[in-house]
Amino acid sequence: MERYLPWFILKHVPGVGNLLFKRLIDRFQTPDQVFQASDHSILSVEGITPRLIQAIRKQKLPDSAQKDLELVYQKNIQLVTLADLNYPALLKEIPDPPPFLYVLGNLERMFPAIAVVGSRNATEYGITTTHRLCADLALLGITVVSGMARGIDTAAHEGALQAKGQTIAVLGSGLERIYPIENTALYHRIAECGAVISELPLLTWPDAHQFPQRNRIISGLTLGTVVVEASRNSGSLITARMALEQGREVFAVPGNIHSFKSMGTHTLIKSGAKLVEHARDIMDELSPLMIQPENVPRKPKDAAAPSRQSVLLTPDEQTVMAELSLYPIHADDLVRKLSLKPGKLGSLLIQLELKGLIRQSAGNYYSLPEHS
Repeated sequence: MERYLPWFILKHVPGVGNLLFKRLIDRFQTPDQVFQASDHSILSVEGITPRLIQAIRKQKLPDSAQKDLELVYQKNIQLVTLADLNYPALLKEIPDPPPFLYVLGNLERMFPAIAVVGSRNATEYGITTTHRLCADLALLGITVVSGMARGIDTAAHEGALQAKGQTIAVLGSGLERIYPIENTALYHRIAECGAVISELPLLTWPDAHQFPQRNRIISGLTLGTVVVEASRNSGSLITARMALEQGREVFAVPGNIHSFKSMGTHTLIKSGAKLVEHARDIMDELSPLMIQPENVPRKPKDAAAPSRQSVLLTPDEQTVMAELSLYPIHADDLVRKLSLKPGKLGSLLIQLELKGLIRQSAGNYYSLPEHS
């Protein structure tokens, strides 16, 4: 617990918000070194004033923060700081990342990730579309990130979980204040198969102003944000705007042109967001970013499609790929050649097609695309 005390103290310095906190950590690596640094060194950080230095020198740990930290240990909650190796690399890139995250679950091996958000008052079309899309993304090994709100968010998490994939819920409340309360069971399922996270103290109740702040984390964790069913004033559009500001991709699922619940998504499409009908639409755009480590410079958006050598394949996928060529082969012939059950082969073919590595022709024939 002692190693987190400096993080909590610096976090509570009046005037040191997330932006300045990150600048201080970029300069000094840890809060301990901030407190040990000279006034001259601290003053060299952009945005720091002599008055702020005085506040840093005088700050003590508030009683509320001490109680929060004690509760973290009682409830077996993890704290992941900007200095920790398992702090999400993409989130660290935004201008104002949380200095530390409260985590229930496991953030390791949870990336690449895609955010999926939308209306709380979703239609049946929105729910079923989101569920299918997120299940397909999970089958591809993509972590689905959302806010665990009613409607589209809930469908996003449930779709990923049904496909036995991983998902992250970012709350606009503390981890001990589950909201909405009817998602309590979902909260625990997500924690078992992924992670529930928040930047807020554990006992923080949900409040309207906290959700836009939460949205920057949803978009910041991911390579891109998909919006499903959003009115013109939807909070999901805030997430999309933040994704653009963070240099991430924005996607939108089209809806009924007569429904006000799709006006926001249609506006995004008119403004340049990529229209999404299937998971492959997302993969086509993001595959070049997903096949390399996060610390490697990203390829430009118009980079060539991934080759069979550059994409990480499972052993079963490699076996299927070895039997394919530019000349189409029927799925039944693949079943006989590979001695696979039709259901197993069908699943592998779907995953390879979504990755853009194979193409399906009429009559259930499969082949390699010409660019492979």
